[in-house]
Amino acid sequence: MKTIGILGGMSAASTQTYYRELCRLVRERLGGLHSPELLIRSLDFAIIEAAQAAGDWDGAGRILNREALALERGGADFIVLATNTMHKVADQMMQGVGIPLLHIADATAAAINRQGLKRPGLMATAFTMEQDFYTARLRAAGLEPVIPDAADRAETHRIIYEELCREVVKPESEQAYRGIAGRLVDRGADCLILGCTEVGMLLNAGNVSVPVFDTTLVHCEAAVERALA
Repeated sequence: MKTIGILGGMSAASTQTYYRELCRLVRERLGGLHSPELLIRSLDFAIIEAAQAAGDWDGAGRILNREALALERGGADFIVLATNTMHKVADQMMQGVGIPLLHIADATAAAINRQGLKRPGLMATAFTMEQDFYTARLRAAGLEPVIPDAADRAETHRIIYEELCREVVKPESEQAYRGIAGRLVDRGADCLILGCTEVGMLLNAGNVSVPVFDTTLVHCEAAVERALA
């Protein structure tokens, strides 16, 4: 079994889901007392969020590069960056790193293509929805992402940072997210990407009318496939 290096803490809530899901998947695949070989580096998200807010992506990239190198030195065979937004600095993060990155957008696009779907709605942080570091990879895989309008993008982003990253789950926020998802479907989305690793705290296949691709779960499944290959 290969060792998965998880670079997480962005936020801590989603990294907990990664650990739990990876353990579940390996146990289901191998049975018995099996669990994944993991190295986890969990960062202080307050520092990363401050860099995001200040537009200091270069500074954030330097931090992630330092930690990716540490995971490589620790014996990781590949890296999973347990956040969608920080894939904005994936290239900088991997400078000088000799092990591969399992990119969350590539894993998600592959899962969507396997089901023959083409127009995923995308709910994520404003950075992920409005910049092209993520959507460009979806388009390169032949997909046509559908992005919420400005008001819905702002509300999606607010709930992520003010609530979900703090592990606060409110019924009214679930209702708001269900409304945003419904409007994306009305505009032609044939599936929905939960494109922030916390969005699955509110949305799932049970409350969305189209197939749902929770990037955290998709990423974990791809990581286990690679670790057991």
